[in-house]
Amino acid sequence: MEGACNRAYYAMFDGARAALMATGAPAEAHTAKTHNGLIAAFSRCLVKTGRVSVELGRTFNQAEEIRLVSDYTGNSIGPEQAIWVVEQATLFVQTIRTQFLNTVP
Repeated sequence: MEGACNRAYYAMFDGARAALMATGAPAEAHTAKTHNGLIAAFSRCLVKTGRVSVELGRTFNQAEEIRLVSDYTGNSIGPEQAIWVVEQATLFVQTIRTQFLNTVP
């Protein structure tokens, strides 16, 4: 379960970075490489400007929180949470692809 949460979050992380790059958002390279920096840039440049929904930004934050728990606390992630993160990552990446990368999901 933990591995699925980790990989799903990183799919979202890479998707968020791709969206920032595709929009030419003014996110400094070093900021967009850290988790907190990338999430903040995604929120500032895409969520707060209305280019992506608040809900999409919220799920990105929630996925990161779950990844932190699974990667660093030793607490187990249940199947329901893992399924939720994978489903949300799928929707997140599909949204990024269609809105910013002009590709079919």
